[in-house]
Amino acid sequence: MLSKGRAAVNRIGLGLILGGVLLTATPAGAGILDASWTAPTTNSDGSPLTDLASYRLYYGTSATPCPGASFSQFASPTPSPPANQSVTARLTGLSAGTLYNVSVTAVDASGSESACATPLASAVARIDFAASPTGTVSFGSVSVGSFADRVFTVSNTGGGTVSGNVSASAPFRIVSGSPFSLAGLGATQAVTVRFTPTTSATATTNVGFVADGDTLSRVLTGTGTDTTAPTVTITAPTSGPTYITSTTPLTLGGTASDNVGVTQVTWTNSQGASGTATGTTSWTASGIALLVGTNGLTVTARDAAGNTKTVSLTVTLSGTAAFTDDPVVAQSTPVKAVHLIEARAAIDSVRAVHGLPTVGWTDPALTQGITPVKAVHLTELRTALNQAYQAASRALPTYTDATVVTRVTVITAVQLNELRTAVHALQ
Repeated sequence: MLSKGRAAVNRIGLGLILGGVLLTATPAGAGILDASWTAPTTNSDGSPLTDLASYRLYYGTSATPCPGASFSQFASPTPSPPANQSVTARLTGLSAGTLYNVSVTAVDASGSESACATPLASAVARIDFAASPTGTVSFGSVSVGSFADRVFTVSNTGGGTVSGNVSASAPFRIVSGSPFSLAGLGATQAVTVRFTPTTSATATTNVGFVADGDTLSRVLTGTGTDTTAPTVTITAPTSGPTYITSTTPLTLGGTASDNVGVTQVTWTNSQGASGTATGTTSWTASGIALLVGTNGLTVTARDAAGNTKTVSLTVTLSGTAAFTDDPVVAQSTPVKAVHLIEARAAIDSVRAVHGLPTVGWTDPALTQGITPVKAVHLTELRTALNQAYQAASRALPTYTDATVVTRVTVITAVQLNELRTAVHALQ
């Protein structure tokens, strides 16, 4: 019986052997210590020990943890220990990475406790599992909408069974290996972490391995890249490549999409104007001022990464030409350079409406009182206008003096009025 006095401690010979190894440079949760000692066999009076009930393993960071409030109690394997019996026990709930002093006492069936064994044993508390790799894990550059995986290995470093789970925050997630249960020293399990970027940016977070109250953290980093251009379409006033109208301003409408998201839709007019549409996935651009003739409209969709996509629509604005001296009066109104200049501009306009290029006119800079009016000027006007009628699938106009002869045919008021009437008919 240990109740005969604490002097028996000198004959118990508990000889503590403790060991621990720090598995991470940073204290992480609850650590463990494994302790072993030789069981006592006799009472202080030399009689055989027959009622050994348990051991108390005292621990702490102070120099004298025993006796004290912090201890764990372990049942004795037998009330009558044989000679040289080794007893082992594990302390849990410690602060990993911290140095602890430990001592043991024996307790009999009646609750009497021996004195603290000396000398004290010291060791650093460790955790009972590990995770590798240990440094920052980079997933590199990953396209938005795609993913990359990295594999960690969690292992049992303390024996017994270690159970836990792994977690990470978006855009990272655990796709396999969690929860885990590792039975036996050295048992391992693979844990797969996936990076799925949703934006063109660098993401950094921690992956946490938690088991038996311990936590190990590893830094995860990855960069999302977006090289996919948006799509954009024009659906109104037409989905075709060209459009003819006689009214201005014009309203465009359409759709746009992107693997991440469209941030802006803008438009430009080859005649010099530009603006920003309302909406993105469904957009509207209103108030687009058109000039008579060809207006090249370009719509651009842009995403957050700066990727762009454009679509174009050629809009031709037709108009009713206004002529000086309308009508030209025979034998009263002299034919002027301005009459020919206006006719050229009107014919170029109707040609543009029907998809024809402008004309390279002879004497493009007509100057009143300087540039003489020639037969070739009339011939060019008729030819250019006839081409516009053909493009419109219309019957050609008829002209007085159908055959124009250089130095013979004189441009008259009748001929100018015929041209003007034919232009109006095609507008």
